[in-house]
Amino acid sequence: MPSGKKKYEQDGEEAREIAKTLPYFPFKGIPKFYDIGGFLEKPEVFQQIVDIFVERYAEIGIDSIAGLDARGFILGPPIALALKKPFLMMRKAGKMPNAVHSEEYNTEYGKRSGLTVQKDKIKKGDRVLIIDDLVATGGTLSSAINLVHMLEGEVVECACVVEIKMFIDPSEDSGLPSRTKLFASQKIDHVPVWGLISEDVLTVEAKLPEGYVDDGEEH
Repeated sequence: MPSGKKKYEQDGEEAREIAKTLPYFPFKGIPKFYDIGGFLEKPEVFQQIVDIFVERYAEIGIDSIAGLDARGFILGPPIALALKKPFLMMRKAGKMPNAVHSEEYNTEYGKRSGLTVQKDKIKKGDRVLIIDDLVATGGTLSSAINLVHMLEGEVVECACVVEIKMFIDPSEDSGLPSRTKLFASQKIDHVPVWGLISEDVLTVEAKLPEGYVDDGEEH
């Protein structure tokens, strides 16, 4: 990776403007659920996010982009097209033929079955960028990283629009899961994670309609 200060930094000027389009809702029993639908309905903001990621990873250098089921399928393809790199899907179990799968993992919503990827999509030594909309506890990312390693690829970075920093290395008495400890326990703590925006600047509370009900699938 080239040295020197990156043009775009977490919670920088551009990120703070984009954060205004990401309201939070009480959803799935979580007081602040960040909704990327806020920027998806604004083409100029969506394009700005794509451009930021394209510039970052054109500089770093990658061979392919892996998007995580399901919102990584929205973010990954336009970045892959701009960089002229292959896009591959990491899906839930039972959705693709000729696939390998990782072990089940935990998220802030509960336990999940492992992700899968088709065996011929990653070759030994491939430099893979993993894309998702948000990283919190890191469970989903850890599953994706392990898939790449199973096929002898290298994860250049895990990139997300939003990074919830409170889960990076919380204190023992907080009761929160630690992404740092999770990655260390799986020997993947050498893999960098980058988020454009953190919860520090995500301050827009959604205006809830009368009669709003938290109807998320899990609580």
